[in-house]
Formats: sequence, C-alpha cells, structure tokens
Amino acid sequence: MSSPAIEAIDLVKRFGDTVAVDGVSFTVPAGSVLGVLGPNGAGKTTTVRMLTTMSRPTSGTGRVAGHDIIKEPEAVRRSMGLTSQVATVDELLTARENIRLSGRFAGLSNAQVRRVGDELLERFSLTEAADRTAKTYSGGMRRRLDLAVSLVATPPVLFLDEPTTGLDPRSRTDLWDVLRGLVADGTTLLLTTQYLEEADQLADDIIVIDRGRIIAQGTPTQLKDATGRASVVLTVTSAEDMPAAEAAVRRVTSEIHLDPAGRRLTARARGLADMLAIGEAVSASGVAIDDLGLQRPSLDDVFLHLTGHRAEDDEASSEPTLEEATR
Repeated sequence: MSSPAIEAIDLVKRFGDTVAVDGVSFTVPAGSVLGVLGPNGAGKTTTVRMLTTMSRPTSGTGRVAGHDIIKEPEAVRRSMGLTSQVATVDELLTARENIRLSGRFAGLSNAQVRRVGDELLERFSLTEAADRTAKTYSGGMRRRLDLAVSLVATPPVLFLDEPTTGLDPRSRTDLWDVLRGLVADGTTLLLTTQYLEEADQLADDIIVIDRGRIIAQGTPTQLKDATGRASVVLTVTSAEDMPAAEAAVRRVTSEIHLDPAGRRLTARARGLADMLAIGEAVSASGVAIDDLGLQRPSLDDVFLHLTGHRAEDDEASSEPTLEEATR
C-alpha cells in the first residue's frame, strides 16, 4: 500500500451546538502506528467513529486503505478491524464460537474459518481456553479475544479505541507485545489512549487532541524535545557537599531544584551538552557524586505543557455517549 493507510481530511462533527471534532486532519503511513492522545471528551472516539463509518462527518471526509469513508463505506469496513473501549465478544459463546461467528459475517468458508481461527487462538495464547465461554475469561483474555475476532478477516488497518482500559499492568504489557507483533506483520494501527506510556511504547507518531482540535503532532521524541524541559539529575555522595555542588551547577544553569532529603539536585537543561558541562563543573569543585544523568520529559510532561492539565484528568466531556451518537 503506497498511499497512506489512513487519512483524515478536515473532519468536523457537530452534535447540536456542540462541536466534538473541529477540522482534524492527519495521515498514517502503511505499517505504522499513530497514537491519538487526549483527555476524556477531547474528540478521540468521535474521530474513530467517523473513520470507521459508524458516524457520518458533519463535513470533511477520510480514507481507509484508499477507500472514501463517505462514498465507499462498505469497502472501508472490509478493509479494517475495530476494537472499542468495551469488549464486544459474546460472553455466552466460547472463543472458538466467537471467531467462527465473525468468520461467517466476513464471508469465509468453514475451512478458512477453522484455519484462521486456530492461527488466531495460538497467536493470542487462547488455545487452551478456546472451548470455554468468554464470561469465564479474565479482562486481559477478553481483550485478546476481542482483538482476535477483529482480525478474522485479516484487515490491513486496525483501529484500537483505548484497548487497554481497565486492564492490570501485566495484561496491558502482554497486549502491547501482541500489538507489536501485528505491526511487524504489516498491520497499520490507529491507537487512541489516555495512557501516555502506552503511546510512548507503541506509537511511531502521535497527535494530541484537545477540545476537538489537534494541538500538537510529531514523534514521541519530537514532542518531548518541544517542551524544552529536560533535566540533569545529580546525586552527591554526602549531603554536606550539597552547597558546593549547587554552586558548581549554578555556573551552568540557574534553574535548580534541591531535594529536601539533601543529596539530590535537579537542574533544567537543554540536553546532553548541559549534562556534560554540569559534570565537569562539579568534578572541578572536588565534590564526590554517586550518580549523574539526563532525564528527558515524559509524554505526561508534554501533555501538561500543551494543555495545562494532565491527560488522565477528568473533565466535562464534549463527546456524546455511544447511545447518543448512534441515535
């Protein structure tokens, strides 16, 4: 696929007087991962609904695997899979039965369903539990089954709307490994998340949406560098040497925070050059140190810098509920 796998072209969505998405545009190259960050109500889920043909844009359009979301909705749906915030598998069916049902909807033959089903059950570590009903599964197993069902038709594009919400850290990490495997096999992912670590781990590029608009875009490293908030963290061997260490560091930068415990100093830095300069200044002062390192800003720092609030902060949502959106 030489053209972008996903394109959003000036997407707008209004619900009455509320503008949930306001002119969102981006592209996702084939075989890559786009992370879409934003707080509750930012417009993430509404954007996904439009791109997956679940909701018609008020204006603008998009393409998935080269197909226009307004003019070719059936072709779009054949080219993509979707895993939403809540697992959509039938809890009264077994994993094998859920996969078989999805295969029938996709028009696969019985032989194809058996072959693909066995491959997916193995890939998602569900073979041993394949004949248990989904209601007996843990949260992590249900999410893996949900992903498996969405991949029965082997779509080239997969939309993941906050797929690890509610999972424990171990299950989240396991799911990340599964997603990395999908990308390695050529699947294109669009991932919406409030977990900044998740985007940092998985995304090639990130867009930050707030109040329906894209407010920043770039690789994780580019977004972190844009904050200008790298820090040098220095730990002295003896608390008695802290005044001398502080004096040495102030010859490089005046933006310093002293740890109340007395042995750690954090200084605002422009990068590696400042860290080396600080190390040389402290060494010249004769102060013994236990550790010296450069601490890059996290994506949480990036989001706070861009929006003035953290991604996990709850705010009044500008997006409708699923029930409202599908009325």
